[in-house]
Amino acid sequence: CPLKMHCRTCALVTSSGHLTGSNRGEEIDHSDCVIRMNDAPCAGHHPDVGRRTSLRVVAHSSLQRVLRGRQELLNRSQDTVFIFWGPSSCMRRDGRGHVYNNLKLLKHLLPKLKVYTISRSKMLKFDELFKKETGIDRKSSNSWLSTGWFTMAMALELCDRINVFGMVPPNFCRSSLHPTVPYHYYEPSGPDECAMYLLHERSRKGSHHRFITEKTVFSNWAQTLNIHFYQPDWKPSPVITHVNNSRAPSPAGS
Repeated sequence: CPLKMHCRTCALVTSSGHLTGSNRGEEIDHSDCVIRMNDAPCAGHHPDVGRRTSLRVVAHSSLQRVLRGRQELLNRSQDTVFIFWGPSSCMRRDGRGHVYNNLKLLKHLLPKLKVYTISRSKMLKFDELFKKETGIDRKSSNSWLSTGWFTMAMALELCDRINVFGMVPPNFCRSSLHPTVPYHYYEPSGPDECAMYLLHERSRKGSHHRFITEKTVFSNWAQTLNIHFYQPDWKPSPVITHVNNSRAPSPAGS
């Protein structure tokens, strides 16, 4: 059945190292709904990222990490709604979709867990939205949409106001003066966030996320939609022209 959820204010909490030392946790927890991504933990990071999770959007590639962290992420999260996304090859329901099979088993083991998947038709709608906003065909450009893309698109459907914590503006990494922070707040010795963004953005071989392109779209959406950015705090500059200027996305459908 389709997800029925509506929130007046949403805190969309990224996994960025910009959240480390931010002391935004209390502010985040005061939101109607708190949205997190993949296996980003709260334990050990409460002052910066808060304690509550209303919705967690998880990529097919993060399922195993979520299962490994199940004590915190699953067993203590009976009130959290989980939305899993992935290509149709791993979400198919004919017995050959390994992610879908794992989710069925998970639901059997934890029957109270609220588990949803993004349907194939919805995935195609998100692809269309990316092409409409950027002029880039996801498949022919070897691009994978990121969990951040799906999370923001879902939040637009569920939330009246979206407060995004830990997302940098699109031009942030192109400045030589940008601070170095880890890609994930919970992996302080992991890769540098901007290095990861630039590597993916520039790569043409193999499939890569287009993190900076996506952030350009989010910035453009924030011109007309109720989206606000904190930690770092920034406001969108006028619409960036190399992305198609349809500022507000059409609903992605269901």
